[in-house]
Amino acid sequence: MKVIFIKDVKGKGKQGEVKNVSEGYARNYLFPNNLAKEANQGNLKSLEKKKESEKQKAEQERLDAVDLKDQLEKLTVELSTKAGEGGRLFGSITSKQIAEELKKKNYKIDKRKIELSEPIRTLGYTNVPVKLHPEVTATLKVHVTEQN
Repeated sequence: MKVIFIKDVKGKGKQGEVKNVSEGYARNYLFPNNLAKEANQGNLKSLEKKKESEKQKAEQERLDAVDLKDQLEKLTVELSTKAGEGGRLFGSITSKQIAEELKKKNYKIDKRKIELSEPIRTLGYTNVPVKLHPEVTATLKVHVTEQN
């Protein structure tokens, strides 16, 4: 019997897959536990429509990420902190501080998306990669100045 899996079933199939299973397994386990539904014409059409809408949603998310990338690359984040001789900072600038500064400018970006390999410890400009989408990475300019 062909079924469409509604949820992942370990060892049998993942959500959205259409597979052949024994009729008894389908009727006695999958259907009562809402893990699958019968693969008839109507259900197959609704599955196709759902996959199509998910594809459109994913493409829209990618386009939004590209727009945000363009905005971020024009932006320079200004941070000021105490520094010693030779431009060395007392402490460091972390991704959390960059995310908070972006939040003040109405850009809601999670600090985990800011890919700082190590915290900024010197004055001046630093290019910081920001992963907005699996396919889209923006480069943000961070300018660290000395606090008076």
